[in-house]
Amino acid sequence: MKKSLFAGSALGAAVLLTLGACAEAPGTAEPGASTSASAGASASGAAADFKACMVSDSGGFDDKSFNQTSYKGLTDAATSLGIQTGQIESNADADYATNVQSMIDANCKIIVTVGFKLADTTLAAAKANPDVDFAIVDSNDPKFAGVENLKPLVFNTAESSFMAGYLAAGMSQTKKVGTFGGLKIPTVTIFMDGFAQGVDYYNEKKSADVAVLGWDVSKQDGQFTGDFEDQKGGANTAGNLISQGADVILPVAGPAGLGALQAAKASSGKVNAIWVDTDGCVSAEQYCPQIISSVYKGLDVSVTDAIKASQDGSFSSEPYVGTLENGGTGLSPFNQFDSKVPAELKTELETIKTDIESGSITIESKSQPSS
Repeated sequence: MKKSLFAGSALGAAVLLTLGACAEAPGTAEPGASTSASAGASASGAAADFKACMVSDSGGFDDKSFNQTSYKGLTDAATSLGIQTGQIESNADADYATNVQSMIDANCKIIVTVGFKLADTTLAAAKANPDVDFAIVDSNDPKFAGVENLKPLVFNTAESSFMAGYLAAGMSQTKKVGTFGGLKIPTVTIFMDGFAQGVDYYNEKKSADVAVLGWDVSKQDGQFTGDFEDQKGGANTAGNLISQGADVILPVAGPAGLGALQAAKASSGKVNAIWVDTDGCVSAEQYCPQIISSVYKGLDVSVTDAIKASQDGSFSSEPYVGTLENGGTGLSPFNQFDSKVPAELKTELETIKTDIESGSITIESKSQPSS
């Protein structure tokens, strides 16, 4: 039996847990500092001697997006496994090598790096430190092949973004929807590819003419803020799309994407958004009235699983690829939009999910990860 759109997978459910349940607020610990497991966890013997660590990208652990959800995987591991943890935030790309080395120097048994931009640093560190396990979120560089202590954690969000594009088209009143990214990198454009193709599929099925602003699949070009931190830039980019008529926006820009939520809120209900990486009604609760749904990644669960495998000796370099089928990505609940999304549209999304899983619907994106 096929899984429900929003339930049935422990992985899918886990990403909806409140991020406030972390052992401590993201980014509050001193660089390299350890945090012990939560009360009630068994922190004895080998577990107490095992230390798992994390290095963020420049977005930081409170980005309301993939760094924050990945960090939750670290704190969940501390709670469930009774291990020590350490973490350090990167303020700029230039910090990556120094920060990873600081975690090596802190005697971490596994180091999880967060983000595509840490690929080269992580690869170099893994090669230089074969006795330390490494996992990297959102990168599966071909150069990783043969490095047995480096595990990619990647997600085929083209699948779930296809569903988001269909949803956006079905909810649009202006028949124009928009998307923009932070940087033109595969982990961003994969969302935009899937989103645009989902809109195309809606047009095909409904004989409609909903336009996508901000991304051209054939040209692989569109709107980008140039970074993942500038919320004002995100608001300006969203405002440009809105001025052209877009009334549903998919920002793929980390904290910069919060600017799109601000622009949507300022529209007094005329513009809404679909968030990415995690359920926006959890990570950016104040904007929940503007968020129709979110394209989530099971970042926290994949991080926790990698740490557990390192601790129990079953760690391997085989990539983890999150899909609709295994619950590693999908659409979050409609939350405050549940009564506003037509029942027919919900049913169609269920069918699309099944058809993507079975291969009846194929999505074309060069950015899709392979196992």
